[in-house]
Amino acid sequence: MEAGLSLGWAEGCTRFAHPIYEPVRHALAPLVGQADWPDHGRLDALARALGPTPRTGGGRRIRFVPPAVCGDNYELRVAARGEVATRPRNWHDLFNALAWIAFPRTKAALNAIHASEIPLRGSVRGPTRDLLTIFDEGGALVACSDPELLALIRAFRWQTLFWSERRRLLARLRIVVFGHAVLEKALAPWPGISCKALLVPVEAALLQAPAARLAQVLDAAAAAWFDAYARSSSPRDLAPLPVFGYPGWSEGGTRPEFYADTRYFRPPPQPATRQDR
Repeated sequence: MEAGLSLGWAEGCTRFAHPIYEPVRHALAPLVGQADWPDHGRLDALARALGPTPRTGGGRRIRFVPPAVCGDNYELRVAARGEVATRPRNWHDLFNALAWIAFPRTKAALNAIHASEIPLRGSVRGPTRDLLTIFDEGGALVACSDPELLALIRAFRWQTLFWSERRRLLARLRIVVFGHAVLEKALAPWPGISCKALLVPVEAALLQAPAARLAQVLDAAAAAWFDAYARSSSPRDLAPLPVFGYPGWSEGGTRPEFYADTRYFRPPPQPATRQDR
């Protein structure tokens, strides 16, 4: 579902108060007062103004440019020239640009691994590039100072995590959404939106930091994880997470029965049974 495609700029700007946009809010804030969508030049200027200019793994400055007419491979174009193909007036691509601004190290790491894998596999994506794509589109970073809460995520114990332990959760765990497709879907939020999460143990003090600072630390941690483990990992190494269960993210979250709805808060997968032949 590409929720944002029919949503105009002015109406879309009214949705940015939701907590899911905290990691990119510092980049959104200068855009909200504009009368219309930002163009490529405005996005480039924003990236330069908000911190060190995003760069590829090879050091090329990231620039947001129109899609190529000749159909260049997206990842190879980024790696070779620093050009991020960005469709105008498009929510999906706008949030991708904002992710480059908010998480430059992780975006560069994902792109570098894609670019190194493509010549080896051609059109066959394989588990490494599946992992990269799933996280790029639908990933989240979970910063947590309490190992028991992380264990509840791994065990799919959603009602305990989001309801019974919500005071503890609010004090010791923050969800930082990375995936630009999820940020687009959140323009029309619903409980079924979920992410594939990288769980990052942190010191308790970091959880009190401003959103941009937390994103910066998690960006470095995620980039390091992908550099070290992406080629030996698969999407199964990311934890499924129904992010709209986090307290305050959904109207239904004020009721315990909300978390009993297995359409959104799914039980753990059943182990495959072996059949004797």
